[in-house]
Amino acid sequence: MSVDTAAIETINQEFYAAIESADLDKMTEIWAEDSGNEQVSCVHPGWTLLSGRSEVLRSWALIMANTTYIQFVLTDVATTVLGDVAVLTCVENILTAGEEGEASFAAGKVVASNVYVRTSQGWRLWMHHGSPVLQSDDDEEEEGELER
Repeated sequence: MSVDTAAIETINQEFYAAIESADLDKMTEIWAEDSGNEQVSCVHPGWTLLSGRSEVLRSWALIMANTTYIQFVLTDVATTVLGDVAVLTCVENILTAGEEGEASFAAGKVVASNVYVRTSQGWRLWMHHGSPVLQSDDDEEEEGELER
């Protein structure tokens, strides 16, 4: 593993740890600064495109304020470094507090693409795009039948 790849995967883990611990200061540190007309962007699952650092950070503040519990287990992590840009793709296996509060949990799966840029402060997140993986009850039944 290259030094850059290790650095990208470390800051990516810090990104998810910031979400889990609702650490907006750390989240602010992880995101890159906008540069002129070039703005960071974020697509949360089911949301429209958010552009600009202040809008993106405001969305994370809103998510953190309204999430009582969230945990990420990342799988299928793949990192590609192209000069001063890196793309990390992964599957976010997410466990959150359910509708009934702390006594219940909900699980979901999101495919994410995180683009990082090399800055004078190190690697910073430039774009996050999360897309939910939809699975119907029929899909689960078919998987069960295939395993028999």
